[in-house]
Amino acid sequence: MTVKIFHNPRCSKSRQTLQLLRDNGVEPEIVEYLNQPPSATELKGILDLLGMEPRALMRRGEAAYKENGLGDAAVTDEQLVAAMTEHPILIERPIVLANGKAAIGRPPESVLDIL
Repeated sequence: MTVKIFHNPRCSKSRQTLQLLRDNGVEPEIVEYLNQPPSATELKGILDLLGMEPRALMRRGEAAYKENGLGDAAVTDEQLVAAMTEHPILIERPIVLANGKAAIGRPPESVLDIL
């Protein structure tokens, strides 16, 4: 089984989720998404797996969200995805991919459902 985690080592939930995976015998591929953001295509695929709209995956409290006017209802899904690829800090974390499924590690235990 291949497992991938979009990880931010500075985030406590991300660290907890990574440790939970390891505690369950899973050594995931770690993508530090702030340094290696997903492409728009990859992000759209993740959104499909999560069953979420782009805005639901965004960290709305980040400065980049406000500075770029992303709260405006007129901003399209394509524009939101583009903003997340340009400013990956906007992407909620951590995201785990496994078995053709995706889960957000909030709480960390939620990722166990896709293993």
